[in-house]
Amino acid sequence: MLGLNIYNAQPARMEEAGPEYVRRPTGYPRTALGWPVEPDSLDWGPYFIEQRYHLPLYITENGLSCNDKIYLDGKVHDADRIDFTARYLQCLAKGIGRGADVRGYFHWSLIDNFEWYSGYNERFGLYFIDYATGDRIPKDSAFWYARTTAANGANL
Repeated sequence: MLGLNIYNAQPARMEEAGPEYVRRPTGYPRTALGWPVEPDSLDWGPYFIEQRYHLPLYITENGLSCNDKIYLDGKVHDADRIDFTARYLQCLAKGIGRGADVRGYFHWSLIDNFEWYSGYNERFGLYFIDYATGDRIPKDSAFWYARTTAANGANL
């Protein structure tokens, strides 16, 4: 089996002289960390790897950083994370439909955590961690993800 961490991809096209990188248009959607949002990478990425290596695949990391906060109602509303994950899972379903042997998908990450790139400044998890108290608050995405996994993606 192979484990793939897929968040985005550098699109390229093949020209007679070799590969040419395709530039993203200005205003391309980006995460809070500035990474491009490219759901199609979860369609053709696993499909390409399947065609090349013919091994079962696991998506071992996929997710994004958001500017999460606790709202006045005491909840964490992270619509961007839900939208991102739904779009990527829809594209993953396309890749599976074309033949990618994907056996599992792991969201990045269950809880907010220390990230080597930026310490505690970024929020990645389905659960908000109040670093001062250690409290764990499920974000809207945690409830959505629980429903989605229970339905095996049928609600996408």
